[in-house]
Amino acid sequence: MFYPQMNIHSRSRTVTDTFAGYDHNLKIADGVRTGRNAVPLELYDDTNLSTRQYPLLTTRQRRGTLDKTFTNLQAIIAKDALYWVDNGTLYANGVATGLTGLQTTVPTTLVSMGAYICVFPDKKYINTAKLTDYGGMETVFNYTGDLTYTMCHADGEYYTNVVKSDTAPENPLNGDVWIDTKSGSVSEYSSWQFSWVVIETVYTRVDFTTQGSIPSHFKEHDGVQVTGLQFDDLNGSKILYAVGGSGETGSEENDFVVLVGIQEMQTQETGATVTIKRAVPDMDYVCEANNRLWGCRYGNDGTQNLNEIYCCALGDFKNWEQYLGVSTDSWRGSCGSDGPFTGCINYLGNPTFFKENMIHTVSVSSVGAHQIQDMPARGVQQGSHKSLAVVNETLFYKSRSGVMAYQGGMPADLGEVFGDEKYYAAVAGVFGHRYYISMKTSANVWHLFCYDAKAGLWMREDNLHAEEFAAWGDALYVRCGNAVLDLNGTEGAREEPLEWVAETGIMFTVYPDRKYVSRYDLRMKMEAGAKVQLYIEYDSSGLWEFQGEMRMPRTNTAMIPVRPRRCDHLRLRLEGKGEVSLFSIARNTEQGSDAR
Repeated sequence: MFYPQMNIHSRSRTVTDTFAGYDHNLKIADGVRTGRNAVPLELYDDTNLSTRQYPLLTTRQRRGTLDKTFTNLQAIIAKDALYWVDNGTLYANGVATGLTGLQTTVPTTLVSMGAYICVFPDKKYINTAKLTDYGGMETVFNYTGDLTYTMCHADGEYYTNVVKSDTAPENPLNGDVWIDTKSGSVSEYSSWQFSWVVIETVYTRVDFTTQGSIPSHFKEHDGVQVTGLQFDDLNGSKILYAVGGSGETGSEENDFVVLVGIQEMQTQETGATVTIKRAVPDMDYVCEANNRLWGCRYGNDGTQNLNEIYCCALGDFKNWEQYLGVSTDSWRGSCGSDGPFTGCINYLGNPTFFKENMIHTVSVSSVGAHQIQDMPARGVQQGSHKSLAVVNETLFYKSRSGVMAYQGGMPADLGEVFGDEKYYAAVAGVFGHRYYISMKTSANVWHLFCYDAKAGLWMREDNLHAEEFAAWGDALYVRCGNAVLDLNGTEGAREEPLEWVAETGIMFTVYPDRKYVSRYDLRMKMEAGAKVQLYIEYDSSGLWEFQGEMRMPRTNTAMIPVRPRRCDHLRLRLEGKGEVSLFSIARNTEQGSDAR
């Protein structure tokens, strides 16, 4: 006798124990095991979650807020302490310094160089090792009065005897100077060589009636612009080979400067109007590398079109036109690429400048022969210059197409996880192996993402609008309007327990038949008072249906019995509050036919 045969449904149990971060694309890893291959679970969207306990899914650290009151917070930087600019004044760990009067209507940039902080676009500085040492990088000396011009040595010492004739003087003494009116050459007699030695470089000392004014503005070998002197070869771009006056020696000596240029005999000028200026070029972006400041400029300065990269003299951020013919000179070079610069950074010792479709790397030479190397590639997006940051020797930045990882070759795109969403105005910071980037959508909605370079995973934290990051000690500070947060929660008042969300992508697309989940088992660690709620969306309906809630103070296996209807596909959504670490999700699935 034969009995009727019953159809046995295909049943399976899937356990997901690896959570692989954020991926905002339509088809992502759904954690459903196919055969013997383990599949991680990616999140289509999330809030306030972290990879800090990867492969577990866990909440991020609660942040701290500094107990400081700010009026108009403009910039922050971390050195031996946390420094910031508030309403035009620089503060050192909350104490106001003497560097005041900074611009408040333009973005402020703080650049570190040794013990100094350089402030742009104000072109001012302060010595953090000696806070009373501060001032302007640029300086101008304006003078109206009498002048004296005298040919001299490079150090400003007068020649003892100067003779101007068409034949060599008879019975000369050591150090006598002969100006040959036939050839125009200038020679100095050497008693060691018993001959006249041609002076290759002739210097002129210009004496002023002031006392101490010039030494308070300039120092030896400053590169300056001089205008208003009587003789044309003493005007223009010059080096001050010597600077003197009573402000330096304490005597009653008048101020003087020594310039390259010939003034044959001592000459007096009455009522002269002279300007001596040490200038710093206007720059779009500035960084420090190899004990120099490097900057770039694209556009018209009122007299010419510029597309240039600059650097100051070695160890001297005040001098950008010091050309002595030595390796420590200032330097500038032109670029042939089109378009404005979009950012710069010191990457592995090389000043690296970006345009949206070009990377310019400066090869720094020990002899001063620096060279610009061009590489057509996806560069920094306009307005995202603050996204440049180095994580474990890899440079990350926001390009127009996504977030890039650059190691000196062609940059790699890490932004596929953002799907079709476009982001702008990115600002980034680094702590350990984590790259935090805050950027906004075209709808002006801000998002803070974290890329774990060790795990290679993204997480979305929340809608924080970060304006600047600074890492110091165990803290990662972020400037948000008139507040400073510590993302690691090591300083300041900590947040309340976090509300968090984890939302999966479409699941079970690998099976063409109707199926249903008979039960979900969630294994997790929860702090006291924490809770988790489970929701399911069936067949892309847009409706999240509540399935159950869980509260548990310790590590244990918790089960939410779910008897969902059959569906083509589904999505999961976990919502919770408090610190939670999700170890695994187990699903009991039964597969039906393809009938609807």
